[in-house]
Formats: sequence, structure tokens, C-alpha cells
Amino acid sequence: MLSRVLMIAGLAGLCAYTLPHLADRSLDRASKPDASVKRIPAAADPALPAAVGTREVVLSATQGGHFSAALELNGRSVRGVIDTGATVVALNESTARRIGLSLSTLDYSVPVSTANGLAKAASVTLKRVKIGSIAVDNVQAMVLPDTALSETLVGMSFLNRLSSFAVEDGSLRLRR
Repeated sequence: MLSRVLMIAGLAGLCAYTLPHLADRSLDRASKPDASVKRIPAAADPALPAAVGTREVVLSATQGGHFSAALELNGRSVRGVIDTGATVVALNESTARRIGLSLSTLDYSVPVSTANGLAKAASVTLKRVKIGSIAVDNVQAMVLPDTALSETLVGMSFLNRLSSFAVEDGSLRLRR
């Protein structure tokens, strides 16, 4: 009897977790036109996103093998690197100030480990993160001191909100 109750509870939990994601994907597919997606050649600057469809962006790797992109954070242009090893979008204080965040209200109480060592970061929510034709609203991010972070990193708090992202033939394909 107990095993049946546990099995039913497990199935209910799985459904509760899976159904919202399936519904979101079904709604996204229903809103897309049926026209086949055409590949547009990459721009002359391999670091610029090349739109392939209304909700797909392809980034070419830089010579160092990184995927750099022109971003919009809260409507302001910023250069950044896609970093699947970063839990959240991370930006330094200079960039935060440039995109309109008030540094005086930030609470630097979150310990983080960076390539430059340990640092304290402040948790923020960005109104919108946009790469090419892909935009995601209300994205969790961290603001770090300029000495702890030299460039903006687009981490999993953005990437997990996409329908997929994959490296194919030296390019990073983002889909929403």
C-alpha cells in the first residue's frame, strides 16, 4: 500500500514539474509561423549574432574559442561572453551603473567564486536581457566589483530560459 502511495506521489510530482514546461513549449510552437527557417550567412564580424529566424541566434566562436555577443541589458548595449559555467548573468559595477542600476541600494552579501578568486556580489533582477532577436525578461543576475569581474558573463539564468542552446560546427545556436 505504501509503495503505491509513493509511486502515485512521485508521478504527481513529475507531472507538476513537467506539464508547465510542455505547455510553454507548445504555446511557443503554436505562435511560430510554419515557414521553414533559412540560414543567413554569418556577418563579417564573427562575434556579432546572425539571426536565423525570429527566435534563433547563431554566434560564431572567437579565435580564443569563446562566444562573444552584442547584448542589450535593460535596453542598453553591452558586450558579453556566453558562459555555461556561470550560474547567473554576471556584470561588474561599471556595467551595472551604465545600464541604470543604482549601486547605492545593492547588498554585496552573496559570496561567489570567480576566475579571480572569491568575491562578494549583489543579487539583482535585470528587466530584460536580449541577444539578437532573443529577449528574456526578469533575469537573475549578480553585480560584482570591477576588480572581481572584467567582462559581462551571460550565464545559466538566461540560458535556462531558452528552449535550447547547443554548439554545432564551431557556432553556438540559441533558440527561444
